[in-house]
Amino acid sequence: MNIFERVAEFREETDRLSWTGTFKDYIQILQKDPTPAMTAHARVYEMIKSYGVEEKNGHKRYKFFEQQIFGLDRSVERLVEEYFHSAARRLDVRKRILLLMGPVSGGKSTLVTLLKRGLEQFSRTDKGAVYAIEGCPMHEDPLHLIPLELRPEVEKELGVRIEGNLCPSCQMRLRTEYDGDIEQVRVERVFISEDSRVGIGTFSPSDPKSQDIADLTGSIDFSTITEYGSESDPRAYRFDGELNKANRGLMEFQEMLKCDEKFLWNLLSLTQEGNFKAGRFALISADELIVAHTNESEYKSFISNKKNEALQSRMIVMPVPYNLKVSEEEKIYKKLIEQSDMRHVHIAPHALKTAAIFSILTRLKESKKQGMDLVKKMRMYDGQEVEGYKEADLKEMQNEYLEEGMTGIDPRYVINRISSALIKQNLECINALDILRAIKDGLDQHASITKEEREKYLNFISIARKEYDELAKKEVQKAFVYSFEESAKTLFENYLDNIEAFCNWTKIRDPLTDEAMDPDERLMRSIEEQIGVSENAKKAFREEILIRISAYSRKDKKFDYNSHDRLREAIEKKLFADLKDIVKITTSTKTPDAIQLKRINEVSSRLIDGHGYCPVCANELLRYVGSLLNR
Repeated sequence: MNIFERVAEFREETDRLSWTGTFKDYIQILQKDPTPAMTAHARVYEMIKSYGVEEKNGHKRYKFFEQQIFGLDRSVERLVEEYFHSAARRLDVRKRILLLMGPVSGGKSTLVTLLKRGLEQFSRTDKGAVYAIEGCPMHEDPLHLIPLELRPEVEKELGVRIEGNLCPSCQMRLRTEYDGDIEQVRVERVFISEDSRVGIGTFSPSDPKSQDIADLTGSIDFSTITEYGSESDPRAYRFDGELNKANRGLMEFQEMLKCDEKFLWNLLSLTQEGNFKAGRFALISADELIVAHTNESEYKSFISNKKNEALQSRMIVMPVPYNLKVSEEEKIYKKLIEQSDMRHVHIAPHALKTAAIFSILTRLKESKKQGMDLVKKMRMYDGQEVEGYKEADLKEMQNEYLEEGMTGIDPRYVINRISSALIKQNLECINALDILRAIKDGLDQHASITKEEREKYLNFISIARKEYDELAKKEVQKAFVYSFEESAKTLFENYLDNIEAFCNWTKIRDPLTDEAMDPDERLMRSIEEQIGVSENAKKAFREEILIRISAYSRKDKKFDYNSHDRLREAIEKKLFADLKDIVKITTSTKTPDAIQLKRINEVSSRLIDGHGYCPVCANELLRYVGSLLNR
């Protein structure tokens, strides 16, 4: 299907979804299904839910945010449950401004953009359909046509709630065009669209001297005032402010607390009473979710001013910290790179992970738990097991500092440094060391970093380098072990025979002499020590392996080399330790012989075919690991 066919199909779909009719026809729609009459807050919540929700370990993950927001599951869950869900149920929370507060490049704007795009798409579905009085500049809820005295009865019959009054423009049209006959008032289906200014408004602060309150509430149309003779005539007023256009949807305030006070005072009655003042009219009703975002320093300055107490009490502040998971930080970098013109550059495996390790370390705070350093904490936050610590320790650490993640290096800085390295060196492939070098060079140019912070960040770069060294050795180890796969499987089977004899208090038979022997404790410990299984924990570890074998057997499944991740890792490390001298000689020799050359080529091919390396970074990895092993 070509571009024009897709455009035609989209236009046809829009025509199919379009609907116009009378107010009487609209009431018949509500009698079958009252959902089109839901509030703006309910519409946002239903839109989020429509993408699906997963529950795990007592926490909810909302799939709507997964494609763009990474590592903020706890913040998103709190945002949806404490604000959107409560507001959708008409609790008092909906009478508050949602203020997203967090560090730069932390995802606040992305969150709001997601909500706006989500609403646009949701309004094109049956469940998210929005109906409005035809020709109303504020896309008004048609139920506002029902007189106040009749509303209790109508609400009961339709199963809806009616809040708000007709805007001045619709009041006049009802009198002049329809002679007060609400049945004949035309109603249409509208589609929420930021571009068309339907259901989404955006306000951004600018120079207070030039910015006008009319940007929010509309203004007098001086070209028609002579015709209509009065500033209080709705026909002489443009209802085109952001608050007017955001009705039925979402109103975004960018960098809200930088706005002039006169703009913020308009929000007092809008949040609490659902209306605002414009021109020489009575209060104008508006149903919209107000979401704002700001940084921490602006917020602290705002709350320190006593004059802001009234507005502050009408805010729900949701912290949006930086992500604290290495694997999720990697996804952020991949997303930002895919959005750029850098997609053609090959990025070596673990390069972005190494950068992510550095970034996360800058954001973490030292735990008060005994023996818990930042690296262990970082691993636990990323879902890895750390010996001696449990799930309860993780939860305790997560609750130690409420402000954790509100400071540190932002993702944009890392992406800027990667860009700098690419442009500066015009590289076809970039590896972890290139990125760490670029990050280090950039610290001198980072104006907001103090001398003390710089020293701390340099230390984190060293730690990230050490973590990469281990990853690099492990990568080469796996590639070498693959060449000795039969040796790995033999060692694996040998270990299983020995632990079975150990746990069952039996002897083991020598395959050559058939002699009965005690289990080889030295062999078992040489494998177990590779993954940190202590002397005291060896019995439990061996028994756990046997239980796993038994469970596989009951399900008629074979317990093989890939069935237990930790045991496989231990076998690979043991084999690599035994092969270390071979690897050292093979990777570091400048004039390899035929056998060494064959082995290098095998390992390089394995890295390229199975591990995501290109010829350039595969050879660099082998040279680098060779130098590490020779130290």
